[in-house]
Amino acid sequence: MFQKILIVFISVILLISCGGNKEAKVETQIKYDEVYNEALAAINKGEYFFASNKFQEIQLLTSNRKVISKSLLLSGYCLYMINFYSESKEQLNMFIKKYPSNKDVAYAEYLLAMISYENILDEKKDIKPLNDAKEQIENYLKKYKENDYALDLRFKLDLVNNQLAAKEMYLARYYIKKKKWIPATNRLKYVVENYQTTIFIEEALHRLVEVYHTLGLKEQANRTANILGYNYNSSEWYKRSYQVLNKNYKIPTNEEIKTKKNEEDGLIKRTIKKILG
Repeated sequence: MFQKILIVFISVILLISCGGNKEAKVETQIKYDEVYNEALAAINKGEYFFASNKFQEIQLLTSNRKVISKSLLLSGYCLYMINFYSESKEQLNMFIKKYPSNKDVAYAEYLLAMISYENILDEKKDIKPLNDAKEQIENYLKKYKENDYALDLRFKLDLVNNQLAAKEMYLARYYIKKKKWIPATNRLKYVVENYQTTIFIEEALHRLVEVYHTLGLKEQANRTANILGYNYNSSEWYKRSYQVLNKNYKIPTNEEIKTKKNEEDGLIKRTIKKILG
């Protein structure tokens, strides 16, 4: 009899517990929906700090992996939008670590690359942020070559490389001014070898021509000038290099160039008139 009563008692407790769990789940779901809607409304208003706090609150309200992963990513995004980069990295790295197979990992890694880019400071004082950004972006482009974010990061990488090249050229010019030819040559060669797509490649080749010529290294000077002329034959830097190697050559002035252009335009117009009869 006692056993029957005990079984009935336990059954009642289980039923009450189940009912309580259901009520708790319903209450939690309602709370989650409210917080989530508040977070979305905050994003639409541009209130990213408030939205981030709400997404972090959601992570405490549920054990649903899909919900938590989404909240981590959105919280990281909101913090990025208000320049809270350290906090954003924390959320994004946690998202990537916990959910490495999530379809939005590529976006999270893009935001991390953008954070590295945004952290770039004055390249003349500190190049570590530049090198960090370069490494982060290059790693991303190796992993995701053709996704929607790769094009933007390629553009950012070009800007980073230009800044790094600018730093090398700044030092190269300084060494040239001080007539320290060996460190100047090393800096210029580094630019030529590592930053060929930057806006400084033409100047770097020309400066090498100047240095080689000053040191009496005619073969190296001519070879470098030929490379400059072959790739950038209309460049102002090539004209200067040509003048270094050919002292009788005079770089045309802007007025002379304009006069020549007018003469060419006149010839073209006269030829057209003849054709038209």
